[in-house]
Amino acid sequence: MTVLKPSEGKIPLNVPGAGKPCETWYNVFGDLRHGIPLITLHGGPGAAHEYLLPFTDLHHKHGTTIVFYDQIGCGRSTRLREKDGNEEFWTVDLFMRELDAVVDYLGLRSRGFDLLGQSWGGMLGGVYAARKPVGLRKLILADAPASIPLMMKGVDDLMKLLPKDVQKDLEECHRDGDFDSDKYKNACLVFYKRHLCRLDPWPKGVEKALGHLEEDPTVYRTMYGPSELFPTGLLKDWEGFSTAQKIDCETLLINGHYDEIQDVAILPWFQRIPKVKWVQLAESSHMGHFEERERYMQVVGAFLGN
Repeated sequence: MTVLKPSEGKIPLNVPGAGKPCETWYNVFGDLRHGIPLITLHGGPGAAHEYLLPFTDLHHKHGTTIVFYDQIGCGRSTRLREKDGNEEFWTVDLFMRELDAVVDYLGLRSRGFDLLGQSWGGMLGGVYAARKPVGLRKLILADAPASIPLMMKGVDDLMKLLPKDVQKDLEECHRDGDFDSDKYKNACLVFYKRHLCRLDPWPKGVEKALGHLEEDPTVYRTMYGPSELFPTGLLKDWEGFSTAQKIDCETLLINGHYDEIQDVAILPWFQRIPKVKWVQLAESSHMGHFEERERYMQVVGAFLGN
């Protein structure tokens, strides 16, 4: 007899070195007894799940069960502000073990599951899939760089197209380590409105995600840095494509024409993953699931076979 887990709850998570009990908050949109569920991995790190809620469209249109969860250190999961700056604690492996805990708790090894990672969530999903986890059927890497250095190559090219005064402010703030001033935040905002989300006004989900990073930057600053434009954390030299040839499930790559994740950072996934398809959205930046929502869900729904 299958035991149906509650639609919302917390999963105990063993985190060595945390110094306290940890839990991962999750929410299931739909019924795990029906079909293959789609687990979503949010970005940031630390942006939490709310900005991925448009994927509930897949449930309304196709009946797909969607699993959302807040990764450890953000949202409704256990916070660990005391681990700010601790690069030995905040590791990619920690988040892969958390994903395993979600899969196992929901009993998806034998039933099977699909995985969608957006931005940092796609980085995580790519290296996770290369381990050939039992139960993984299909993989979607959305706006996900195969390498942070390659991502920055694209970002640097995009920054050269910004107004000269904005470029000057960014250069000065990066040089001086001035990351908390209005000058820096306003300069970053110009970039974000072009290459993070081009909708005006921004959807509440996007504002919510950035609000999470502002309210508790512990994970983001430690793992990535002070902004999308200046990686200084443990991920600054990260690359995931060296093991991508081990990904043996069907994989869909998505990015936007105006995305901060330019083609140069997507290409290694496409070249290395054996069973792969790449779709670029012509009018989108980093939030295509908002910017071209209907088209996006058509592409994802078709790929999942819904």
